[in-house]
Amino acid sequence: MTVRINPSILSADFVNFQAEFDTISNADLIHVDVMDNHFVPNLTFGQPMVARMQQISPLPLDVHLMIENPERWAPGFAETGAYSVTFHAEASQDPVALARTLRSLGARAGVALKPGTDVEPFLEILDEFDMLLVMTVEPGFGGQGLIEDTLQKVAKARRKIDAEKIDIWLQVDGGIDENNIERVAKLGADTFVAGNAVFKNVDRKAQIELLRNRAISGCNHRQ
Repeated sequence: MTVRINPSILSADFVNFQAEFDTISNADLIHVDVMDNHFVPNLTFGQPMVARMQQISPLPLDVHLMIENPERWAPGFAETGAYSVTFHAEASQDPVALARTLRSLGARAGVALKPGTDVEPFLEILDEFDMLLVMTVEPGFGGQGLIEDTLQKVAKARRKIDAEKIDIWLQVDGGIDENNIERVAKLGADTFVAGNAVFKNVDRKAQIELLRNRAISGCNHRQ
């Protein structure tokens, strides 16, 4: 199984993204948190900024939309050339239709679930998405600790994915670091967003490799 480490630039220096991107060039994708100060109580980047990031990034962009009305706004982010666009199920009127639209525009389509959202209703429609993002903190701010209760959703999703051989990435976002990534990988995650766990380090490339190796170890020891 392929393991992916996607550093979140929410923990990066916003003034100099190009230099920051260079320090994480051995990552798999760059995770871009788009927040509108409505769906979550924080404000980050709009579509023009993401389009500019797309031009300077050495890696594909993994765009996570924490916004209201994704039916209106998500297609525009796909049109920037973003490799993956993830929207929140709680904000979407029709997640399946929106995922199909994003796919038609050439982006991978992801659906995200907040900690309090039940994964069960989505298990039967996983093949409509390219990625399921299980939020392991409340969305909105970096630096939070992982919410342990969210991990049962990771395990449930992995059982369904494996049982039916569904081609989908299983991503976790929030509080992931070198101390817990192996355990979360063992439960079934294969794609890991890490913010502070990467950007707090002087040698960020070495930290990415540490996270990757521990995640691979967890995947290899799944029951």
